[in-house]
Amino acid sequence: MSGGTILVVDDERTLARAIRGYLAEAGYEVEVAGNAEQALEMLDRLRPDVVFTDVRLPGMSGIDLLRKIREFDAAISVCVMTAFGTIEGAVEAVKLGAFDYIKKPLDLEEVRLLADRARETSQLRQELSYYRKKAADDVAFTGIVGTSPVMKAVMERARQVAALDETPPVLITGETGTGKGLVARTIHTSGARKGRPFIDVNCTALPATLMEAELFGYERGAFTDAKESKLGLFEAAEGGFLFLDEVGDIELALQGKLLRAIEDRTVRRVGGIRDRKIDVRILAATNRDLERDAQHDRFRKDLYFRLAVILLRLPPLRERGDDIPLLADHYLKHYSAKYGRDVRQINAQARDLMRAYPWPGNVRELSHVMERAVLWSQGDTLDVEHLSLSTPTATAASAAGSATGPGTGAPADPLDLTQWERTLIERALAESGGNQTKAAQLLGITRDTLRYRLKKFGLGG
Repeated sequence: MSGGTILVVDDERTLARAIRGYLAEAGYEVEVAGNAEQALEMLDRLRPDVVFTDVRLPGMSGIDLLRKIREFDAAISVCVMTAFGTIEGAVEAVKLGAFDYIKKPLDLEEVRLLADRARETSQLRQELSYYRKKAADDVAFTGIVGTSPVMKAVMERARQVAALDETPPVLITGETGTGKGLVARTIHTSGARKGRPFIDVNCTALPATLMEAELFGYERGAFTDAKESKLGLFEAAEGGFLFLDEVGDIELALQGKLLRAIEDRTVRRVGGIRDRKIDVRILAATNRDLERDAQHDRFRKDLYFRLAVILLRLPPLRERGDDIPLLADHYLKHYSAKYGRDVRQINAQARDLMRAYPWPGNVRELSHVMERAVLWSQGDTLDVEHLSLSTPTATAASAAGSATGPGTGAPADPLDLTQWERTLIERALAESGGNQTKAAQLLGITRDTLRYRLKKFGLGG
């Protein structure tokens, strides 16, 4: 590895020059500062990937320099150099966010290896800035639309949470498609930490075998393919928010380690021996009844109560009354602009149909319906034909009439959305001959989402 920029801060000039020469031969650009004050003056111009600093410096200490660097740019990895008598100071530095420490007298090859690992971590942190900006753009595009009393109550609580400096864990519950992720991002972008990371973790998409390594990171050599150390998502979210989407899908075996990380605010990488202090706020979401799962030992009770310090329940779209036409108009304007269509209004019959429809997919389904309708429209007005929806009664009759095998007709209770969801999945599988990819396409969902629902309903997969 080569090409990075390193700043060495040490008042022992001979040692500092030796480090500079060795790392320069390895391909690094290296500059030296004799004290912390000089190093701070060089930061803006140099923008180093890694800083090596002695704990004991004339004037400002290495610990105080670490704090200043983290305020300047938390992506810069700081490595602390320490003599035998200052080990405690080095340990304190790691707790405050230093990447690692190295003992004097120094082994220059060890310094180079540490520089390689620290630079890799810095680059990963810098790459996250793209996703942070993208997340902020997504929130600005979508917004939270709704004036119904239930949504006003939810958003008032969310605003109160966002205003807190020390945000306790927040658990957001609701059916699939109700906007749990959007509420989580809004809490982030509305608070004091809006400029800090927002790391979104899809707990359903990550295989159980990879979840621990993704969340907590790993050290080089921790397992066969661990050729380099990797930053975990907890560390990547430093100073900001970690959003655990569908947290109920995390395996029981990992839940204990997750609880410890949240309560102690420390993480230990896979294969590591050192705890790392973290400053991360936790948001979690689920479409499951975690309280019931905890009572039946399908989810740890202590973790549930830790996550649900603040509980926000998002209502399904069918409970939001006049929000349906508001959301429809919102998506009409957005998709008309996106696709360059001159669609301006929705006629009365189409609005009545949207009010009557149960929206089992909630706001996400409404968004997809409006996108399709705008694409299919020929004039400036959307009508019933463009929506491709049916009233609940007609939908039931259609499902019953097109059944191709056992278990694919309409459910016994036409108002039971859980039964409808299972019926639609069974019907899609029947029509696709059991091909999960084709079934997911018919349903308008991803294959991972379909597999989650197959597991949920005990349908195999």
